[in-house]
Amino acid sequence: QFFEGLTTGREQSETLFLKNGKPWGKSHQNEFMRAACINAKIEPMGFHQLRHSYASMTVMSGLPLLILAGNLGHADTRMVERHYGHLVQSFKDRMIEEHAPKFGIVEKSNVKTLRPRA
Repeated sequence: QFFEGLTTGREQSETLFLKNGKPWGKSHQNEFMRAACINAKIEPMGFHQLRHSYASMTVMSGLPLLILAGNLGHADTRMVERHYGHLVQSFKDRMIEEHAPKFGIVEKSNVKTLRPRA
């Protein structure tokens, strides 16, 4: 509904969000991002870092790369695989370790658990 209201009566090529009646410039968002980060008590970052964080977290949560690529505006998965493919394998390894049957096998180890002295 939000975007429907925003786009009603506008040309398809028009910029949706304006700053003082004009399209936002390349770094007009910097001051707002910095203030938002400071208010959130996190290290200041830009949209690009947020995009990387979003992509990384969605890959690690199991979202298929094809869907992520489309959501990021890529025509195929090559760019996503190049930058986030390593996360897919580590995610798979972790999921297999967590969910694969153990069959009661316990590996022998010479590592002893340290217990605090009473």
